[in-house]
Amino acid sequence: MKQLLLIAAAVLLLVVLAGAGMMIRSRDATKPVFATPRATDVPRAPDSVRIRVQVLNTTKTRGLARRATRLLRDRGFDVVEFGTASPTIDTTMVLDLSGHPAWAGAAAKVMAPATTRSRPDSSRYLDITVLVGSTWRPPAEPLYP
Repeated sequence: MKQLLLIAAAVLLLVVLAGAGMMIRSRDATKPVFATPRATDVPRAPDSVRIRVQVLNTTKTRGLARRATRLLRDRGFDVVEFGTASPTIDTTMVLDLSGHPAWAGAAAKVMAPATTRSRPDSSRYLDITVLVGSTWRPPAEPLYP
């Protein structure tokens, strides 16, 4: 009886190993196991354009405006001001203040999920205002021990 169990376990192990080998072999060798986003896949501000951005945290979570500022600056936006505002909103909203909806759309892609709205204001020095909503989750930051 004991020998029968050992034989069954060995056969099961061989079947599992054979299946794993077939899966590895059938995988495309040119495709990386862990795909990293390419520079062209990441939404960014247009090149050679200075887009002045104001970031306002409308939530009760402290530090979201600062985290959004870091993210937008990493993606090429010139964040000139950040702070808090009320009332609280759910979905992040990007306000186009300068009449450039493509710039607001690029910022909305960075801050996804976000909506855009045109609100022309020629008296301000800003191009875009980002109102950070409660559904926005900042990307994970790297851990530097």
